[in-house]
Amino acid sequence: MGQSDWRALLETTQQLATGYLEGLPDRRVGPTATLAELRAALHQPLLDEPVDALTVTHDLAAAADPGLMATPSSRFFGFVIGGAVPASVAADWLTTAWDQNAGLYAAAPAAMVAEEVAAGWLTDLLGLPASVSTGFVTGCQMANTTGLAAGRHAVLQRVGWDVETQGLAGSPGVRVVVGGERHATIDRALRLLGLGTKQVAVVPADGQGRMLADQLARVLDADDSTPTIVCAQLGNVNTGALDPIADIVELAHRRGAWVHVDGAFGLWAAASPSLAPLVAGAQGADSWATDAHKWLNVPYDSGLIFCADPAAHRAAMGVQASYLIHAEHQERDAMDFNPEFSRRARGFPVYAALRSLGRGGVADLVDRCCALARRFATALEAADGVEVCNDVVLNQVLVRFPGRDGDADRRTPAVVHAVQADGTCWLSGTVWQGRPAMRVSVSNWSTTPADVDRSVAAILRCAEAVG
Repeated sequence: MGQSDWRALLETTQQLATGYLEGLPDRRVGPTATLAELRAALHQPLLDEPVDALTVTHDLAAAADPGLMATPSSRFFGFVIGGAVPASVAADWLTTAWDQNAGLYAAAPAAMVAEEVAAGWLTDLLGLPASVSTGFVTGCQMANTTGLAAGRHAVLQRVGWDVETQGLAGSPGVRVVVGGERHATIDRALRLLGLGTKQVAVVPADGQGRMLADQLARVLDADDSTPTIVCAQLGNVNTGALDPIADIVELAHRRGAWVHVDGAFGLWAAASPSLAPLVAGAQGADSWATDAHKWLNVPYDSGLIFCADPAAHRAAMGVQASYLIHAEHQERDAMDFNPEFSRRARGFPVYAALRSLGRGGVADLVDRCCALARRFATALEAADGVEVCNDVVLNQVLVRFPGRDGDADRRTPAVVHAVQADGTCWLSGTVWQGRPAMRVSVSNWSTTPADVDRSVAAILRCAEAVG
């Protein structure tokens, strides 16, 4: 296509995107197309000749629309997925148009400075030490992987082993201590880093999923010679519960261990003056992972890793090559702090979201979601045949439906499926401590009390229909 064709194409794209976003209040939240229908619509033969970009765009939008999950909807409560505040969507569109390869300052100066500024704002907002290094990664999976890689480097370096050059074979080994209700991304990160999961030391958790500090002390005392990383969790993915982070940091550091915090959504409690006491002591850890696409409500591809030891962070992630133009002065090369070479300039949407919301806006977003979660819990618990299984400390609500016959194990998955089929709202099922449950996660900037009330009515209507 020629340069003169850009305007028509992007104006059409803008109309399609705006139509989708403006239609969210009335849109069914779940998709309507079946797998077979989506395959039939999207499975076009790859032609020998090019197809006009405008035609491709129209066809793609029409084929994909019935299969879209309306995650930006104010009534989407599945998993822990936020929406996207308007400024971050606009910045994400610009990011695509600018098409910067945000690995080196030399290749993307504005992208690097935007990340630098956003990192400073985030560090302050989350109450972390001002000297931390920051990596902008794809999501919390890679944030956890990067933080644990830095921890692996640091604890082995302390015993004279350079894991980046010598590898793990023949090393003193690394013991990783985790909670019994950790997120699956921790185990996956350990596999990716060659640390494995068989030798992981598991600390029991309480009924809300919080690591038991007295049991952590016992586990640490059982082996005080092996280099150790302790993984704490702020925000259990089912209950929202937060590990006793101050106690964990104190116990672990007393024994020379590195503390990594998986704070995918719970770390954002630090941005709220009313909730910050829940994460007091977290600033004493060594690395922190979180997701901007959860409570900051930035489009996807926006994980964050912070490290209190920038040298360990850079040692684990940094790379040098003769054909690259590396920063020589005060410039920041992003590839020193994340596992990617070529990468999207994901700092622009984070920058835009933070600037549009401000400190007070971020705190309000977190507080409102938590208040709406409590509204969900109060309304559901007041109904017959419904039980709320967790203490609602953040934005997560766990629900079971014992009904008249008391068989919650049978009824709960059926109610979840019925709600998903109803389309008024969308939420996910889970298994919590061996029992099926409905998981409600309030994470979207646009959700209102009316959305909660409408969704509660739909959930109770479906529960009654299940019988």
